[in-house]
Amino acid sequence: MDANANARPVRRARPAHGHRHTAFCTIVPPHVLDKLSHAEDASLADPARRTLEHDAFQRTRRRITTVRGIPAARAAAPSDKPQRTICDAQHKTSLPGRKTRGEGDQAGGDDSVNRAYDGLGATFELFFKAYGRRSIDDSGLPLNASVHYSEDYNNAFWDGEQMVFGDGDGEVFQDFTIPVDVMAHELTHGVTQYTANLEYFGQSGALNESLSDVFGSLVKQHVLGHGAEEADWLIGAGLLTDRVTGVALRSMKAPGTAYDDDVLGKDPQPGTMDDYVRTSRDNGGVHINSGIPNHAFYLAATALGGNAWERAGQIWYDVLTGGDLASDAEFADFAQLTVAAAHARYGEGEEQAAVREAWAGVGITDLRAHAGAR
Repeated sequence: MDANANARPVRRARPAHGHRHTAFCTIVPPHVLDKLSHAEDASLADPARRTLEHDAFQRTRRRITTVRGIPAARAAAPSDKPQRTICDAQHKTSLPGRKTRGEGDQAGGDDSVNRAYDGLGATFELFFKAYGRRSIDDSGLPLNASVHYSEDYNNAFWDGEQMVFGDGDGEVFQDFTIPVDVMAHELTHGVTQYTANLEYFGQSGALNESLSDVFGSLVKQHVLGHGAEEADWLIGAGLLTDRVTGVALRSMKAPGTAYDDDVLGKDPQPGTMDDYVRTSRDNGGVHINSGIPNHAFYLAATALGGNAWERAGQIWYDVLTGGDLASDAEFADFAQLTVAAAHARYGEGEEQAAVREAWAGVGITDLRAHAGAR
């Protein structure tokens, strides 16, 4: 267990205004691809190895240019509608590729293009209808995506400016535009980039990943019209082929149970601080330990019931965008802020109690009761 799990929140200095960390964020964790790259079957190992090499190169390049200025605000008022552009990378790595569908264009014959278009729209809709947010930056940022990236590319990523989707190898992974929560997950990295700017390492990096899982799941629930009790709480369901013994990349309901496969290994995510994983890999385990705050959100959302994007999602969104979340925040810092946000919006009611109990359920306690104790 992390010794700092129950530490009192500490207000830290925020980064200079107008600068953002632009970590290279992918949906498939390095540890999954690494395991796959050692498979005896070359049809499994080779695409995974190429994907790992590509992603490692991109992460190195992103670290070299990790801080960038945010574009100046647009003069025109942001629209209530998305502005989408989908390009076909034509199995190359040069972005964005050939423009295939623009905003308002009719669907064509490329299912990947159509799914990407719809997924970007679904993500815009959830953030706008539930939270009044106009696109990723809340200023109408155009939503751009490229499909058919590289050959047998086993990932999808947000590169700081746009979404990119591989087709998968067809052996382990299917087309990455299939699960809408994968798209929403990656786009939420953009929201975090423009708001809390969480550093992509250790607990703050795991919070970064968790927030993308949370809102990725909420977009899927919103599309399906599922309440908290109906939702599957899986991230990436439909992405794995029938060859894999597993249902998704991650489970928010039961971290550590998404897959258990001879080739991929067993899902390593912990659900509580008792099983917190200390590692230097994957930026300090950002895709592994995200299972802990993921499970806390699941517990809060199901305790409150109804549509999870409403009360539970609103509380998490308030913390993400409220300005008090430090870029190097740890789990206990975030937990304390959710208790404060629940009190600020709903008072000392069931929302605040559900949030406190949810964090206690994953081993993070000693959270002060209301906003006045921040």
